[in-house]
Amino acid sequence: MPKAAEVFVKALENEGVEYIFGVPGEENIDFLEAVRKSRIKFILTRHEQGAGFMADVYGRLTGKAGVCMSTLGPGATNLLTPLADAHLDRAPLVAITGQADTLRMHKESHQYVDIVSMFRPCTKWNTRLGRADMVTEAVRKAFKLAEAEKPGSTHLEFPENVADEECHQPQYFEVRRVRRPAPDHKALETALALIARSKKPLILAGNGAIRKRATRQLRLFLSKTGMAVCNSFMAKGAAGVDYPFNLFTIGLQSRDHVACAIDEADLIICLVYDIVEYSPQYWNPNGAKRIIHIDFTPAEVDYWYNPECELVGDIAGTLWALNERVDEAMPCNTGTFALKHRRRILKDIHQHDNSRTFPLKPQKILHDVREVLGGADLLISDVGAHKMWIARVFLAYEPNTCIISNGFASMGIALPGGIAAKLVYPGRRVMTISGDAGFLMNVQELETAVRLGLNTVNMIWSDGTLGLIEWKQKNRFGHAFGTRFQNPDWVKLARAYGAEGIRVKKGDDLVAILRRAFRMKRPVVIDCPVDYSENIKLTKRLGRMVCPL
Repeated sequence: MPKAAEVFVKALENEGVEYIFGVPGEENIDFLEAVRKSRIKFILTRHEQGAGFMADVYGRLTGKAGVCMSTLGPGATNLLTPLADAHLDRAPLVAITGQADTLRMHKESHQYVDIVSMFRPCTKWNTRLGRADMVTEAVRKAFKLAEAEKPGSTHLEFPENVADEECHQPQYFEVRRVRRPAPDHKALETALALIARSKKPLILAGNGAIRKRATRQLRLFLSKTGMAVCNSFMAKGAAGVDYPFNLFTIGLQSRDHVACAIDEADLIICLVYDIVEYSPQYWNPNGAKRIIHIDFTPAEVDYWYNPECELVGDIAGTLWALNERVDEAMPCNTGTFALKHRRRILKDIHQHDNSRTFPLKPQKILHDVREVLGGADLLISDVGAHKMWIARVFLAYEPNTCIISNGFASMGIALPGGIAAKLVYPGRRVMTISGDAGFLMNVQELETAVRLGLNTVNMIWSDGTLGLIEWKQKNRFGHAFGTRFQNPDWVKLARAYGAEGIRVKKGDDLVAILRRAFRMKRPVVIDCPVDYSENIKLTKRLGRMVCPL
C-alpha cells in the first residue's frame, strides 16, 4: 500500500499542480520525498511568506490554485499573511503545513500550536488530515473550494505520523467541471428595464471582471451599448485603454475625476465589484445611487450599497445573456457624458511625460515604464504610495497585466510575486515596483530569482520613508512622524545576491536603463529615487477640484 504522503502528491498531480513553493522541515520530509519522485517542481524559497506570495500571484494569473508549503510552528505562522492576502484578494491558493505527531497534540509539545484554528478565519476552508484515508477527499475539496467563486485560500495540515501511514483509498478523485448557475430571468428583465430608463449609466468593474471569460463578454457589452466604465485597482485592463468611454481606475479615498462621473451617472452597474477593495461609502456617500449588482454571490449588506436588482450567477454567462437581449430599443452611446471626465484624467496622467527633473516624479517613472513594457507584459506592484500612482496613472492594456494587492494590501508581495509571474509567463517581460520599505520585507527572495535564472526587473522607488503613511500624516496633521529610515546601497545589495544593480542618476535615462535591464539574463534591481512631493500636490489639486458641467 502507498503511504499517505505519496497519495497526497498523486492527488496534487491529478489537480494539475506545476509548482509547490515552500520551505521544508522535519515534519514534512516524507511529503517532500514524494514530491521529489513526482513531475511537480518544488521551488525552495528563502521564507515561507515569499512562498505564499508566489502561490498567491500564480493563482491570480492562472485561475488555478497556487500551492505553498511549510513545516509546523513558526514555518506555518509565516504563511498566515499571504493566506490572508489570497483570502481577501480572491486568489486561489492551497497551503500545506506540516504538524507534530497526533499522539502529542493533547499536551504541551515542542513547536506545536493549533494552526488549523489560527488559519480558519483567513481561509475559505481548512482541516487537519487526521488519518491517511482522508487525503484524496481533502485534497479535492481544498482545490474545489479554493478555485470556486469567489476564489481564495484553503489549508491542509498534514501531521508527520499520518504522512507515513498506509493509505487504502484511491490515489485521487476525478476532477469534474462544475457549471455555475445562470441569473434569474426575472432579475434580467428588471436589470434591462433599469438600463433602458437610464440616461447616464456607468459600469464599475471589480476584481472578478478579469477572471474566467468575463473580460471578453464585458468588452462586447461595451461595444454594443457605448456605456461609460471604470475599474477598481485590481480590475485594471478589463475594458481596454482605447475604449473611448473608459474612465480608468477608481479607488483613491480622496475625491478624483472619476468620482465626478459617478456623481453624474444615474445608474451604477457594479460588475463583480468587491467592497473589501474599495468601500461604497466613498462613491455613494448618501446611499442614494441606483445600483445593479452583477456577481457570483448576492450583495453584501451595507448601508451604502443596497442594489435595486441583483444578477447572481456566472459573470460571463450573465453578460452573455445581457448581450443577447441588448437591441436597438436600448440606449446607445450613453457614455458620451464621460468624455469630459476622461479628458481631464488623461491630462493628469500625461502631465509630466517630458519631465527631466531629478529625483523623478511618479508620473514620469510610470510613463517610461509603460513605454518599455509591451501590452501583454506584466507589472507587479507592491503596497505603498507607489501603488496609488500605479493604480491611478499606469494604463493597462489587458486584464491581469498589472497585479495589485488591494483587498488585504500586503507589503512585500511584489518581489516574490514577480518570480511566480515569470514562471507562468517565461516569454513575457516581468517588472516589479516596490517602495524601499516593502522591498526589504522579502528581499531574501532575490536569491531565489537568481538561483532560478529569472530575468525579473525589480524597481525600488527610494525616498527613505514610509511614503503612503507620511502622505496621510501630512494631509491630516501637516507633518510626519515615525516614518523615516536609512537604506542599504541597493546596487551593492543586488550584486551580493548575484543579481545586477543599477542606480538611476538622471531624469531622462530611465527608458535606456529599463531596456538594458530586460536584455540581461539574471534578475535586476533598479534604484530609482522618487519625488514624493507630488503626493501632497495631488491631494491639494484634488481638494480644489470642481466637477465639469
